[in-house]
Amino acid sequence: MNNPHPKTIAAVVQAAPVLFDRQACTAKACQLAAEASSQGAGLILFPEAFIPAYPRGFTFGTVVGSRSPAGRMLWQRYWENAIDVPGPETQRLGQAAHDARSFLAIGVIERDSQYSRGTLYCTLLYFGPDGRLLGKHRKLKPTAAERLIWGEGDGSTLTVLDTGIGKIGGLICWENYMPLARMAMYAKGVEIYLAPTADSRDTWQATLRHIACEGRCFVLGCNQYVTKTMYPTDLPGIEELESQPEVMCRGGSAIISPLGEILAGPLFDQEGILYAELDLAEVIRSKFDFDVVGHYARPDVFSLQVNGEAQTSG
Repeated sequence: MNNPHPKTIAAVVQAAPVLFDRQACTAKACQLAAEASSQGAGLILFPEAFIPAYPRGFTFGTVVGSRSPAGRMLWQRYWENAIDVPGPETQRLGQAAHDARSFLAIGVIERDSQYSRGTLYCTLLYFGPDGRLLGKHRKLKPTAAERLIWGEGDGSTLTVLDTGIGKIGGLICWENYMPLARMAMYAKGVEIYLAPTADSRDTWQATLRHIACEGRCFVLGCNQYVTKTMYPTDLPGIEELESQPEVMCRGGSAIISPLGEILAGPLFDQEGILYAELDLAEVIRSKFDFDVVGHYARPDVFSLQVNGEAQTSG
């Protein structure tokens, strides 16, 4: 009989990818997953866009009304280092999850392999301890200049997985500022809420704690730590980074309890792995006085309709 209130060790990996190198990124992710597993982690989370990069600081040669040849060359480099899902990289990541005997979630840049192959998506992949790719979530709304490089996901990938360690799901970065997207996740019963991000501001910490209190769920926030010297010097448009600070992203990863208490972190200004024990009984206890989709909901006043159908280009 399954334990109705399982406990597991969660690991949040704050690290930099090997920027614009999908094979090296994948190898680093596998090595870090093994390290987290050696500390007993049953769930391992990596940041947004870990493979192959969150291309912070670049314009891709774009201003309103025109694009540059150098920007198109940088886009080609980015596209060539994105991954197919499924593909060789997902096979390696699945093997890493299997070897770690852990659930593994990682942010990747995914190439559209079904239609034109010309679109990239910011995607969160989920792997099981058996090595299978269990699901994915494509970012619904890229933010600001991200819209230049990533397409929009749809409601078919608002994924929550019912696993032996709890119901796992999440949203990427500023999707977490979309109240209806959060409600869709709460309605699916999410208990371990993953929030990989590229936002390293202090205000992001308030967002993580708010989601935990609102959803009465554990929240795992995960960001990269990246410096300017980590970027390949042969990237087209690399001169754009001259005016950027040396620390391009300072991190801020954290693990939050269902009552909004900080269990680990926030971690700033270094790479590292955060660990915390997640006791699913805490989720039950936290809903004694607030259940956003239960006794605190007002379905006679409010309703939420979610289109969960995949959208095609035809």
